[in-house]
Amino acid sequence: MSTPLPPFPKRQESSAEAVLMELTARDDAPLRADAARNRARLLEAAARLVEEQGVARLTMEGVATAAAVGKGTVFRRFGDRTGLLMALLDHTEQLFQTAFIGGPAPLGPGASPVERLHAFGCHALRQTFEQLDLYLAAEPEATRRFTSAPYRVRFMHVCVLLRQTGSGTATDIELVAQTLMGYLEPALISHLTRQRGMSLERLESGWRDLVDRSVGPRLA
Repeated sequence: MSTPLPPFPKRQESSAEAVLMELTARDDAPLRADAARNRARLLEAAARLVEEQGVARLTMEGVATAAAVGKGTVFRRFGDRTGLLMALLDHTEQLFQTAFIGGPAPLGPGASPVERLHAFGCHALRQTFEQLDLYLAAEPEATRRFTSAPYRVRFMHVCVLLRQTGSGTATDIELVAQTLMGYLEPALISHLTRQRGMSLERLESGWRDLVDRSVGPRLA
């Protein structure tokens, strides 16, 4: 069974970085060697089908056939199609988490909180844009969207950086963080780039402006 996620951080949280590290250490207990091999084989089959046919045509039955296993095996491993698609994105998400938690500046430590927020959003925008169909298909249903582990890790990171700015106007860090996170939603990125024809560069510029306006004057 999965280890329960810790609750959302309270505003008075004094060790936010520690909570962030705890959130990223959310993986299930290590799989048996045979189970790990089966999972890898299923994901390889799913990735191959996505590359050949596109995300829209990916089905649990198709993955089972491609991996030469029973359909029930795929459902037991991933739960449903959304779970499978999220697993496909998991490697990319883990690389992103590693980069913003401990990678080089400005995405990682070593830059100012505002610079890190700028880099975080721009990286997230580019990453989502490059795999937009997969992100859209893997978007959790409304009841799970804000409690999924990847969302909570990103949200906590934004909360940490907002606190570190010492902003004098961002009095409710959690609400400001949720507002910023809304800018990075795959559905919005799809609408702005595909339906409105906005460039990725324009979205990145808009993100930096939103961060600066959200942070406001910094306390001395």
